[in-house]
Amino acid sequence: MRPELMTEIEGLRGVNSVKIKEAHEAGKKVVGMYCVFSPQEIALAADAISVTLCGTSNDPIEEAEKELPRNLCPLIKSSYGFAITDKCPYFYFSDVLLAETTCDGKKKMYELMSKLKPMHIMNLPQTAQGEEALTLWKKEMVYFKEFLEKEFDVEITEDKLKEAIQLMNRERIAMRRLHQLNAHKPAPITGMDMMLAQWLKGFNVDKEAGIDLIERFIVEVEDRMEKGIYAFDENAPRILLTGCPIGLGSEKALRILEESGASVVALENCTGYKGLDVLVDEEKDPIEALAEKYLSTPCSCMTNNNGRLDLIERLVKEYQVDGVVDLTWQACHTYNIESFTVKNFVRDELDLPFLQLETDYSDSDVGQIKVRVEAFLEGIKS
Repeated sequence: MRPELMTEIEGLRGVNSVKIKEAHEAGKKVVGMYCVFSPQEIALAADAISVTLCGTSNDPIEEAEKELPRNLCPLIKSSYGFAITDKCPYFYFSDVLLAETTCDGKKKMYELMSKLKPMHIMNLPQTAQGEEALTLWKKEMVYFKEFLEKEFDVEITEDKLKEAIQLMNRERIAMRRLHQLNAHKPAPITGMDMMLAQWLKGFNVDKEAGIDLIERFIVEVEDRMEKGIYAFDENAPRILLTGCPIGLGSEKALRILEESGASVVALENCTGYKGLDVLVDEEKDPIEALAEKYLSTPCSCMTNNNGRLDLIERLVKEYQVDGVVDLTWQACHTYNIESFTVKNFVRDELDLPFLQLETDYSDSDVGQIKVRVEAFLEGIKS
């Protein structure tokens, strides 16, 4: 039996679809974002709503392929498909878009998307090491701040930035506490429910209400744990899912893992723990602190990306993981190439079973994935 509050959490997307329309009609400005590198704090300090844009469903990909190549990452095609079909209310009501130079496919897609709405692109340094990269990223923070000030005719003060930083840190702390409940053996929350709770937070129009809901959810789960109610028994193989971000509509690998008897206890990806791991330093200059926090994100677009290996190792130990599954989208070259490094690290350094699943958003390979997952889990159990 699932926690009762999951019903309320699952309803967030529909509720926020209405709220974003009402807010827009009331004159509230909306900034649409796609990536974990996007500094929501600057948008909030501009008295705007910051929302994650749709990009996890297979439904609009056919329309996107009329303009984009078929052999392209499904996340990119889905994001663009939602934009051109007006099927994403968050994109429709966004006044401006924030893009980022993470991968080449997204950069070129953004050129097309920029014709639909005003867009600001943050040029992400492709290395997270050294003062030069941090200096460049600090400048990008300032450029985005100045862009919003001009677009919305507002002044983003240091005090407003600090207030926004405190709010976002509170959200990260709440989501991190929720995720860390699954360090318990057995896990009290399914990987599917954990993914939904963390993914849906990006659509929250009201951050305070979202934080309150997650804190109430934590209390409910802790109460269930005291009563001995868990999502899996302690013999279920405990899996760390790493790799590309997932959401509702692109969760098939996660779903198959748990339907096959695994307990996905940790989600290392962008829609999981990765963006929660580091808080913004509230004592530093806000722009510098934001630059440091976001540049620390261990994304495969970075070279080198040893921070990802460090995070995987910490999660493996804290969550008592039995195996690691790396999910990579077809044509996502950075994650696909990096999977070789992750495989060697997991097998050689952590001495754990490893499985890479390369797929797209369609259901065409569900049977094949199920066979591979079942064999992988049998190997863990034996």
